[in-house]
Amino acid sequence: MSASASVAPVDQAQPDPRRWKALIFIAIAQLMVVLDATVVNIALPHAQADLHISDANRQWVITAYSLAFGGLLLFGGRVADLWGRKKAFIVGLIGFALASAIGGASVNAGMLLGARALQGVFGALLAPAALSLLAVTFTEAKERATAFGIFGAIAGAGGAVGLLLGGALTEYANWRWALYVNIIFAIVAVAGSMVFVHEREDERNRNRLDIPGVLLATSGLVALVYGFTKAEESGWGSAVTIGLFVASAVLLSLFVLVESRTRHPLLPLRVVLNRNRGGAYLGLGLAIIGMFGLFLFMTYYLQGIKQYSPVMTGVAFLPMVVGMITGSTQIGARLMNRVPARWLMGPGLLVAALGMLMLTQMHVDSNYWTLILPAEFLLGIGMGTSFMPAMSLSTLGVQPQDAGVASAMINTSQQVGGSIGTALLNTIAASATTSWLVAHHSTDQHNPLAAVHGYDVAIWWAVGIMFFASLLVFVLVNAGRPEHHTVAGSGAEQDAGVPVVMH
Repeated sequence: MSASASVAPVDQAQPDPRRWKALIFIAIAQLMVVLDATVVNIALPHAQADLHISDANRQWVITAYSLAFGGLLLFGGRVADLWGRKKAFIVGLIGFALASAIGGASVNAGMLLGARALQGVFGALLAPAALSLLAVTFTEAKERATAFGIFGAIAGAGGAVGLLLGGALTEYANWRWALYVNIIFAIVAVAGSMVFVHEREDERNRNRLDIPGVLLATSGLVALVYGFTKAEESGWGSAVTIGLFVASAVLLSLFVLVESRTRHPLLPLRVVLNRNRGGAYLGLGLAIIGMFGLFLFMTYYLQGIKQYSPVMTGVAFLPMVVGMITGSTQIGARLMNRVPARWLMGPGLLVAALGMLMLTQMHVDSNYWTLILPAEFLLGIGMGTSFMPAMSLSTLGVQPQDAGVASAMINTSQQVGGSIGTALLNTIAASATTSWLVAHHSTDQHNPLAAVHGYDVAIWWAVGIMFFASLLVFVLVNAGRPEHHTVAGSGAEQDAGVPVVMH
């Protein structure tokens, strides 16, 4: 054992004997939040027809959720630190379930959009509370690896599971069940967490809430996510798009300035300036840009070009789910205590990029079994292997009082990455499709050759982003094996520094 392990106090409390049962219910809550980002996508055409939502407004069913979720995550993370993670977790679950019930019972577009925004608000409280509970519950290196392996697999595979579940519920029940299903998840998670989830009182943050930080961070992140949404809708050069990006840059710059000077910051800069945590946030955020864009194109390709039903589209994503679970639990969790994190994250992102590279060869008549299935599996293995150490690094070495906001940062990088990926790659695909039509003197906007060409060009960009994410991880992340680190928990460091052994 290295000398740095002695940072933890000798009288550190024994691990909670109920911690593995607690993990089950924390994981269920995480699955509910992650799959909700995609479960509604497949149900959206049916909801649109049923509630007479216009084409111009249908994007708001997705955007209302991502704006509220992405914009309020840091606030939610700090509330969890101040209020108590278990309390924030349970309130988040109950609120998410109620918002889902309202959404499922919607009688018009306004009611559905309001419910989706409310889901985002409670999701922003729930997601960081779940990850920070995990961070302070599992502090022993080997157990932490297993716990984060399971959590990472769920975080990574949840989007694909959402496509499968959304397809099945829409085809065999009703689009409303894509929302009602959350009530079942929430009831199980609340009941289990009341019994098995435990939090130490001395790990709470007793400082007052940084209101200027909350306002600047929330408005800055909302402007950023909305900017990418408007770019997809109105173009990158439109005055509204540029104005939103400028506003976001100004607000987030002011946020950094305020956080560096206030006594009790919403986001202590030590959380993000640590190169290992910063590398995890950046690397995972970039990887999500590529992955979420790919979800979108594969759904279009399988349903629009291959004419798969919603259920068959979901089933077609299963190799990616299997790959993610394998990468997280069998590769990441087994190797995390043996090799430095960058040698899991970096190569994992390269393998994911290789899977994407295969998909650049998609044609209208491509064979699912020989091209799409192996590409999805490689993407899943790579992302699963990367997710797990990234989740663990995101809270590694933070003071227990900062665990919620550190957890919120990894969720923020995922949420903002997903919004950017969807808007950026969709815009690139649409441009490439238009260029193909012009070059081939065609006016058929539904030409499948043009559409697939657009997907291929956008996927090339996703490959480049994934390679860059891998490079960033290799450069920034330099933590040694996890047993050499101070981890979040009752033994985490109490000063602003973060002692880690450099590898």
